[in-house]
Amino acid sequence: MAKILLLGSGELGKELVIALQRLGQEIIACDSYEAAPAMQVADGFEVFNMLDAGALDTVIERHQPDYIVPEIEAIATSLLVEKQQQGYTIVPSAKAVDLTMNRDKIRDHAAQLGLRTARFAYAESEQELLAKAADIGGKVVVKPVMSSSGKGQSTASNEAELRAAWAYALDGMRGDRQRVIVEEFIDFDYEITLLTIRQHNGDTLFCPPIGHVQARGDYQYSWQSTQSSQAVIEAAQNMARQITDALGGAGLFGVEFFITKTGDVVFSELSPRPHDTGLVTLYTQDLSEFDLHARAFLGLPIPAIRLLRHGASQVILAAEDASGPYHFSGVEDALAVADCDIRLFGKPVARPYRRLGVVLGPDVETAQKSAACISVHTQ
Repeated sequence: MAKILLLGSGELGKELVIALQRLGQEIIACDSYEAAPAMQVADGFEVFNMLDAGALDTVIERHQPDYIVPEIEAIATSLLVEKQQQGYTIVPSAKAVDLTMNRDKIRDHAAQLGLRTARFAYAESEQELLAKAADIGGKVVVKPVMSSSGKGQSTASNEAELRAAWAYALDGMRGDRQRVIVEEFIDFDYEITLLTIRQHNGDTLFCPPIGHVQARGDYQYSWQSTQSSQAVIEAAQNMARQITDALGGAGLFGVEFFITKTGDVVFSELSPRPHDTGLVTLYTQDLSEFDLHARAFLGLPIPAIRLLRHGASQVILAAEDASGPYHFSGVEDALAVADCDIRLFGKPVARPYRRLGVVLGPDVETAQKSAACISVHTQ
C-alpha cells in the first residue's frame, strides 16, 4: 500500500480517491477548506493554504508520502520542484506541475516545441493589455495566467470590453501574479480534450476525444464519441505526445485543442491531471480517467482503453445569486430520465455558478433534459 498526498480535494479529487482506494492505496486529501469533496472519502485530510510553501512543506514532512498528486493549480509548485530533487515522487512530474500552474509558462513551452497555438502576448497593466490586444488585432481572449475552471476569462473586441476584461481577470486570478494572457480568438468549429496517458513502462495512450462547450470560461457540457476525423485525431495525438513527452513523468494529462472549420488543430491548454470534461468517462469507458491516472502513476498495467458507449455530461450549477448552504430538489425526476445517472459532489456551500454536480447520459440532449429537473436552493 502506498501513501498518497492529494493536493486539492474537489470533485475530480473525490473520484480519484475512490479509484485509488479500490487499488488498496491510502490517501490524505488536502484543501483550503474543511469537508471538501475528496476529504469525505479519503483516509485522512489536512486543511491549509497550499500556496504557502512553509505550510505545504510541513504537511509533506509530516506524512512522508510515496506520491504527491496535485489536483489543482494553486500550489507552491517551486517547493514541489525541490521536493522531487529530495526524492519525493510528484505526479506526473514536478516540471509538468510547475509549468502548467501558470498559463504563460506552458504556452511558451508549447510555442518553443513548435506546436500551433493562437497568437498571444502578456500584459501586466490595463494599458499594456490595450496595446498588446491592438497588436494582435480583432477579437481576443483575456484570461489570468493563473486561475482555475475558467475564472477571470472573457472575450473583448473594443477598448471598453478590454478594460472590463482586465478588471474581470484581476478578480478571477489566483496567487499574487497580476498578469494576463491575451490571445487571438480562434473561430473554431468545436473544442476537444484529448486525455493522454503517459506510462512508466509502455506507450503513451489516448482516450477517444471529448468535445465540450464552455461558458464564462468553464465547461458546461461534454460528450465523447467518434465524431472527429482520423486526420484530426492523429494531429492532436502527435501534438499531445510531443508536449507530454517534454513534460515527463507518468499519469494522465488533459490536453485541450481548438478544431477549426477547416480541420486545423490548434493547441489551447494542458492540465497534468484528470480533466473536468473527462467526467463523462465515468459513463463511457471501461476505465475512467481517474482509473487511468491511478494506474499510470502507480505503474500498474493498462492493457486497453475501451469506449463502451457514447455519452455526455451536463453540469449542475448553483444559481447566479447563490450563496451559502444549499439543497437539491428534483433528483428523483432527473433519475427517471432513461439511461441517465448523476454525481452530486458534496461541496459544503454554493457560490454563483459553482459546479455542484453533473448528469451523465447517452447524449447531450438527454443529459440536459435530466439536469433540467434538478434545482439548487440556498438556505
